[in-house]
Amino acid sequence: MSGATTAAYFARRAAQKERVRILYRRALKDTLNWAVHRHLFYQDASGLREKFEANKHVEDLDTIDKMIAAGEATYNKWRHPDPYIVPWAPGGSKFTRNPVPPSGIEILYDYGKEEND
Repeated sequence: MSGATTAAYFARRAAQKERVRILYRRALKDTLNWAVHRHLFYQDASGLREKFEANKHVEDLDTIDKMIAAGEATYNKWRHPDPYIVPWAPGGSKFTRNPVPPSGIEILYDYGKEEND
């Protein structure tokens, strides 16, 4: 392999590893949305991990790309329609519940320190 070919190989391989990592994390978080109880989540998470570990030995770059595309398609097909969102995160029920006051309104924090001249 020449230097350019080797660099291209390692760059593609690094991109694939990143895509697999992102896919695994998304699928694991989505598994938590489907599980009603933690013991069910642990079983589903173990099964998901086994699916990823079963293909760890594959070395052909084109095969890996096809497997990633198939995994992403499966993930998108079985994604939870109403995922859990932490209440204070964007999209959560408490997000911006107490927004910052508009400009021009001043809040004074001097309770009990009024001047009595």
